[in-house]
Amino acid sequence: MTTLIPPTAETAPAASAKRGTDAARERNPLALLGHQIRYEQLSFWRNPQSMVFTFVLPIVIIGIFGAVFSGSEGQDFFFGLTGMQYYTPVIAAVSVLGACYGQLAIVLAMRRQTGVLKRLHATPLPAWVYFAGLLVHCIVVSIVDVALVFGIGALYGVDLPTHWGAVLLTLVLGAASFCALGVGVASLIKNSEAAPAVVQFIQFPLVFISGSYFPIHAELLNTIAGLLPVKPFNDAMLALFTQDAGFQWRDLAVLAAWGVVGALIAVRSFRWDPRPE
Repeated sequence: MTTLIPPTAETAPAASAKRGTDAARERNPLALLGHQIRYEQLSFWRNPQSMVFTFVLPIVIIGIFGAVFSGSEGQDFFFGLTGMQYYTPVIAAVSVLGACYGQLAIVLAMRRQTGVLKRLHATPLPAWVYFAGLLVHCIVVSIVDVALVFGIGALYGVDLPTHWGAVLLTLVLGAASFCALGVGVASLIKNSEAAPAVVQFIQFPLVFISGSYFPIHAELLNTIAGLLPVKPFNDAMLALFTQDAGFQWRDLAVLAAWGVVGALIAVRSFRWDPRPE
C-alpha cells in the first residue's frame, strides 16, 4: 500500500520551483521571446526620461542643423554635399549607437548592481531569450529614432534613399553589432556609478574621429577610423543617402566583425551578479 506524504514547508517550495522550471521548458521559446520583448518595450515607454532623451535629442540636433544649413549649397568641406545631406544620415547613425550601445551598457550595469540580473538568472528564463529580447527592443527603438531623423531631413529637402532593403540590413546589422559591444562593455564595468563614464570614454573618441561631429579630411585618421565600428556605419548610411548606393558590403563586414568581438567578450566576461567591492 502506497503512503502519501504531504508536502512540508521545505518540500513545497522546491516542488513549486520544479513545476515552474518544467512549465517554462514546455513553453514555446517564441512565446517567451515575445513576452520578454513586450516587457522591455513597456519598461522603456513607461520611463519618460529615457524615452524623451532617446528620441528628442536627435530630433533637436537635426532640427538645429536644418535651421543652420537650410538652403545651403554643396560644399567641399562636406565632400560636395550640403550640410543637411551630410548630417541627416550621420545623426541617424549616432542615434542608433546611443540606443544600442550606450544606453544598453548603462542599463545592464544598473540592473546588475541592483540585483535584477541575479534574480532573472535564477528564473527558468533562458539567457538567450533575455538577450534576444533586448536586441529586438533596441532594433525597434532604433527604427523609430531613424524614421524621425529621416522625416525631419526630408522636411528640409534631403532626398530619402531608394534601396530600402539595404537601409534595413544596415540598420539591423549596426544595431546588433552595437548591442553586442554594449553587452561586452557592460561585462567590464564594475559598478553602475562608473557606467556612464566608461561608456562615454569609449564612445566619445570613436564618434569624434568617425566624422559624426564634422567631416574628417585627414587620410590617416580616416583609415584608422575605418577599421573601427562607428565610421563604417556612418559611411554605409551616407552612401545610401547621397550616392543612391545599395549594400555596402565592406562596411557591413567591419560592423559584423566588431559585433562578433563584442559577443565573444560578453560570453567570456558577462556576470549576472554584482561584482564584489
